[in-house]
Amino acid sequence: MTEASPKLEGAPLIAPSSTDHPLYDQVVEACRGVYDPEIPVNIYDLGLVYTIDISAENEVHITMTLTAPGCPVAGEMPGWIADAIEPIGGVKRVDVDLTWEPPWGMDMMSDEARLELGFM
Repeated sequence: MTEASPKLEGAPLIAPSSTDHPLYDQVVEACRGVYDPEIPVNIYDLGLVYTIDISAENEVHITMTLTAPGCPVAGEMPGWIADAIEPIGGVKRVDVDLTWEPPWGMDMMSDEARLELGFM
């Protein structure tokens, strides 16, 4: 069973994440270990990770975005995430795709990220 992500106004439905998979929490924690170099908050709490899909074969597929299309680490960030997830025991493969739909917005940040950045 998967849990659907919310539909953003005017945006296509974001694919569901595999929240019930046994590796899900470990994958989230690995994502929380990756930081945008320009913002002192991890990519997960920034809301850059749109979906985490984990197959029955333990193949992890991440769909994510960046804060801006011109982000200087656009070519490197997917590799950083794969490098953080691959060491998790049982993970067979990691694929990370960048998307610009829906565009990232500050409303996608977690309360923790907002607090860290002084927006609360």
